[in-house]
Amino acid sequence: MIDHNNKNFILAIVLSMAIIFGWQYFYAIPIAEQARQETTTAQPNATTTTTTAQVPGSATAVTPVTRDQALAGSPRLKIETPELQGSINLTGAQLDDLHLSQYHETIDPKSPTIVLLSPAGTPNAFFAEQGFVGATGTVAKLPDSKTLWQAPADAVLGVGKPVTLTWDNGEGLVFTRQISIDDHFVFSVTQGVQNNSAAPVALIPYARVQRQDTPVIAGWWVFFEGMLGVLGDKLQEIHYSDVLGVQEPTRVDSQGGWLGFTDKYWAAVMIPDQTRAIATTFQHQLQNGRDVYQTDYLAKDAIIIQPGSNGLYQDQLFAGAKVVETIQAIGEKYKIAKFDLMIDWGWFEFITKPMFYLLDFLNSIVGNFGIAILIATVLVKLAVFPLANKSYASMSKMKKLQPEMAKLKELYPDDRMKQQQGMMELYKKEKVSPISGCLPVVVQIPVFFSLYKVILTSIELRHAPFFGWIHDLSAADPTNLFTLFGLIPWSPPHILILGIWPILMGVTMWVQMRLNPTPPDPVQASLFNWMPIIFTFMLGSFPAGLVIYWAWSNFLSILQQSYIMKRHGVELDLLGNIRDSLPFLKKKPAATT
Repeated sequence: MIDHNNKNFILAIVLSMAIIFGWQYFYAIPIAEQARQETTTAQPNATTTTTTAQVPGSATAVTPVTRDQALAGSPRLKIETPELQGSINLTGAQLDDLHLSQYHETIDPKSPTIVLLSPAGTPNAFFAEQGFVGATGTVAKLPDSKTLWQAPADAVLGVGKPVTLTWDNGEGLVFTRQISIDDHFVFSVTQGVQNNSAAPVALIPYARVQRQDTPVIAGWWVFFEGMLGVLGDKLQEIHYSDVLGVQEPTRVDSQGGWLGFTDKYWAAVMIPDQTRAIATTFQHQLQNGRDVYQTDYLAKDAIIIQPGSNGLYQDQLFAGAKVVETIQAIGEKYKIAKFDLMIDWGWFEFITKPMFYLLDFLNSIVGNFGIAILIATVLVKLAVFPLANKSYASMSKMKKLQPEMAKLKELYPDDRMKQQQGMMELYKKEKVSPISGCLPVVVQIPVFFSLYKVILTSIELRHAPFFGWIHDLSAADPTNLFTLFGLIPWSPPHILILGIWPILMGVTMWVQMRLNPTPPDPVQASLFNWMPIIFTFMLGSFPAGLVIYWAWSNFLSILQQSYIMKRHGVELDLLGNIRDSLPFLKKKPAATT
């Protein structure tokens, strides 16, 4: 006789996972790609500006040099804040040297800090630049990437310590650039032009962020890395591969907005004056054999500076870690539309975002994200307890119907239609549903996915420790059964990554399945035995925080289901079920004579 509880349990897991990941792969990703193509092809007015001016393209130094050589080869203005260390290149006034001093490459606090920005020409160069280009008819000499700006002696840019750079073009125009920085990652740049000449001058503000060499990305489909922005109130996500070999840049017109580059945890984006119309581009060029990617914007209207007058333009540049609280505060302070989309919450934002805020709140109380995950799991279990209680109660009633179902099989041994009709009459009479056993698992899948997204995406969980050997909840369990937990000095293949927590998860999953009798159908019985093993290996390389959640959730489910079964008078023979599921322990029928 087929055990419908077991069958439904298996189908719930398989189908739920297939729906979640299949929907993302076959629907969400193609829709995003279609939107990207529409953005690329449906921009006929993107170049319709009041001038024929263009944002500067490739940097002056594409020939590879070391980072130390580049830093030593130009005069610099030092940057020093509690969160940032680095310098501004006075040649071109480019922000091209930035360390995130509170973030390290590994969990070792003595490891190097994260290098976000590097000068042009260095490996993986990444830098930002602001300036002016001349409107049609303007022939005045303007500062460019070769201009040497003057800074006050011994000046250091810091929080509450703005610095003003100056440059005189020798033709009556004096340019100033006041740079300030808040207590996080926002650089505010106010560009000024004093017109001491006899004629008006028309200048157009621009800004650009450039990367040289294709960066190494994690490659997870769960979150986006590449060129990013919100323009015209629409999210733009352009992968590096999207622009390779493409001759025409992707062009988008916008009123304000923001754009730049995003990595998994870090970003550098331009924030233009939110009241101005701008034309933006996302592009790729091949310079001296090196890939050069650039995002930039150009104001649609020129700033007209009359003789004897001063013109000003202010914008911002975000360069730092994508901390949720910080991103939210910046968006509100500068009135930036959808600035929070810099953090990729995904298509399931309505689940993922609340999950993050719940974990963050619990962490603020207990001081450990691992404990926060355990508490959040309990809260989720309590929230769905009425559903689980109803489900397990229905499953308990189903178990009581097993003798009646067995009689139906004996009564109609060769008529499956009659068997099914009889079963449906039993279900209706006892008011039970054969699919009720799916509900607790179906509820758990979205929670699992949202937690998966949060752990992989949120910088708050990067290098967040738990207890014991788990020093980073966003990384896999560092122990491994196949190295005898470090005793054998070798690196097994990826499939053989199996730490202590994945093993605990597999054991709890196996025990939870043993709450139900072993299915008499050999195929179901085999699936029932192999599924925990398959999931154990599947989750072996997953973030430890996710595996801890699943193991703890399984344990709570075992307690919950056991309690409900006993409450409804269903016999719980866990040891017997375990014995029956293991061929070498299964009792053999007595021999007949």
